[in-house]
Amino acid sequence: MQIGAVRFDSPFLLAPLAGLGDSPFRRLAREQGAAGVVTEMVSADGLARGQAATVALCRFEPEERPIGVQLFGSDPAVMADAARRLRGLPAERRPDWIDVNAGCPVRKVVNRRAGAALLTDLPRLAAIVRAVAAAADPLPVTVKTRLGWDAPSSDVAGLARLLEEAGAAALVVHARTRAERFGGRPRWEGIGEARRAVRVPVIGNGDVRTPEDAARMLETTGCDGVMLGRAALGDPWVFARMRAWWERGERLAPPEPVERIAMCVRHLRLAAEEKGPDRAAREMRRHVAWYVRGLPHSARLRERVNVARTTGDVETLLLEYLRELAAGAPGP
Repeated sequence: MQIGAVRFDSPFLLAPLAGLGDSPFRRLAREQGAAGVVTEMVSADGLARGQAATVALCRFEPEERPIGVQLFGSDPAVMADAARRLRGLPAERRPDWIDVNAGCPVRKVVNRRAGAALLTDLPRLAAIVRAVAAAADPLPVTVKTRLGWDAPSSDVAGLARLLEEAGAAALVVHARTRAERFGGRPRWEGIGEARRAVRVPVIGNGDVRTPEDAARMLETTGCDGVMLGRAALGDPWVFARMRAWWERGERLAPPEPVERIAMCVRHLRLAAEEKGPDRAAREMRRHVAWYVRGLPHSARLRERVNVARTTGDVETLLLEYLRELAAGAPGP
């Protein structure tokens, strides 16, 4: 798959995950076979104003490439300003592409007329994509969107054509409307409708959890790539399993419990290096819960991690649990 001048060595990409998809997590996903990654959602307004916390969300390490920065906002001029700032960064800090968020269903984003709210104002959405594409050039611009605001207003083929004509170099289509949020059965056939409507690549998204799911989405919709997010939480190896199945028909076994804890410790150390021991300890609590999900006596571990103050404390708890797993006798 190729988007603009950006080439991907497999169809499987890591989706943007607000509050979760930071640089340590993205690095692990790339290491395990994700063909590309996207940052957490970045406020175009905050970036245009040069707010330090917003600028920090755009930082990445070289091993994360190819990487896109996802912008959200509702003002075409502000979105263009943010894209211009990204394009103007030194080469080592400049992303490989820019993604426009037109699909986030969260109320606080929608209330700002951003994210999925843009699906209720298609002229504004088209103006944003045109402005960002012009400001970002030569960086390609993609759009992550949904089938529509709700079922009655859904016209994903028309939406796809509108976005292509506005300058989108690729589309990511989550196979639900905003009204459905993340519930119900995703309508993958809508991804196929979008793919048949445009010439640019279309990447499917929505309830892809296994290698078989990913292969089925590619085969049944004709899409060019698959983007997954929550399936990778606590399991960055999912990308390696998908590639093995898609490329070689090989079924890789999921990681053993000891591997999961060892990866969690590594993830924790990367987070501590980037954010400091206190903040990393807080932010890693959810990740720890995903890494140990389904393991014996993991509830007690989660309880202890949730009151740990520093990454040193969390690492001690994890290493104790790791030794108990290796000995075959997890503690109470």
